[in-house]
Amino acid sequence: MLAGRKRIVCVGEAMVELAPRGTAWDVGYGGDTLNQALHLARFGHDVAYFSALGVDPFAPRMLGDWAREGLDTSLVLRDPERATGLYAISIDSQGERRFTYWRSHSAARQLFAHPDVNTAMAQAEVAEVLVYSLISLAILPEYGREALLGLAREVRRRGGKVAFDGNYRASLWQDIGLAQVWRSRAAGEADYGFPTIDDERELSGTEDADEVAALWKAEGCGEVLVKLGGKGCRLPDGEFVPPAMLLKPVDSSGAGDAFSAGYLACRLRDASPLEAALKAHELAGWTVMRGGAIPPRDHAAPYSGSSSASPE
Repeated sequence: MLAGRKRIVCVGEAMVELAPRGTAWDVGYGGDTLNQALHLARFGHDVAYFSALGVDPFAPRMLGDWAREGLDTSLVLRDPERATGLYAISIDSQGERRFTYWRSHSAARQLFAHPDVNTAMAQAEVAEVLVYSLISLAILPEYGREALLGLAREVRRRGGKVAFDGNYRASLWQDIGLAQVWRSRAAGEADYGFPTIDDERELSGTEDADEVAALWKAEGCGEVLVKLGGKGCRLPDGEFVPPAMLLKPVDSSGAGDAFSAGYLACRLRDASPLEAALKAHELAGWTVMRGGAIPPRDHAAPYSGSSSASPE
C-alpha cells in the first residue's frame, strides 16, 4: 500500500463556495474534481489541477491555498474575459446540502478555447493518472468535450490510467439523452469508474448496483466501484461494504468526492479494493463530520496508513 506516488492530473471546474455560518457566509472553494485533487494530494500523490479561473479577487486566494496544500497549479489557466464560477450552499437539519450556482460565464467553460491550452494539454498527456467527471464534460461545449475525451485516450495510449466519476447534474445538460451518450463514451475510456446509485437511477433507470456495474462494464470501463451513499458501496467483485459508523453529519458536501479520491489514492498504492473502500469510507465519514467540501486537516484526518475499520 506504500508504493510510490503517482503523477495525477485532475480536470474540471473550481468555484468559489459560499457556506452559511449563522447570519453570515464563509468564503471557500469547491468543485468535484478539485475536491478529489486536494484529497489525492493530501495522500501524498503528485497532483496537478487542469482548469481555468477568471482574473478576479477570488483567484489569487484560491491558487495560494491550493499551492499550500501541495497542489500543482501550473495547469490552471487565467481568462481575463470570464469570471470564476460561484455557488452557495444551504444545509438542512440532516446535513444534506442544496446548491445554487452562478457558473454560466465561468472561465472553466471555455478551457479548451484558451490560447495556452495546447501547452497545458501537452503536460497533461504524460500524466500517470487522469481524473475527470461527468460534470467536467457537462460544463464544456461540444468541442471541449471531444478534446477532454481525446486527452483521456492519449493518456491511456501513453500507458497511463483514467479515472471517471459519473457525477450527474441534470441542470447542466440540454437533455438526459446527451448526458447518457457522454457518460457511456467516457466510461468506455476509463480504467476506474465511480458511478453513484442516485445518479444512475436517473441516467440508467435502475437502482440495482449489480445492474449499474454490469452496464458500466459493458460500456468498456475497467474497474467499477458503485457508490451507494449512506448504504456504502459495491466493490468490483460484487461484495457490498457498509459505510463507517457516523454520528450526526454536519455537512455532506463533498462526501462522494472524498470517497472516490480515497479509493483511488489507495488503489494506486496497490491496496486491495476492500482495503481501498474501507479507507474511502473513513475519509468520507471524516469529511461529513466537518464543515465544507474540503475540511482543514486535523489530528483525525485519515490520510495515511491503512484503514482501521473492519468489514462487517
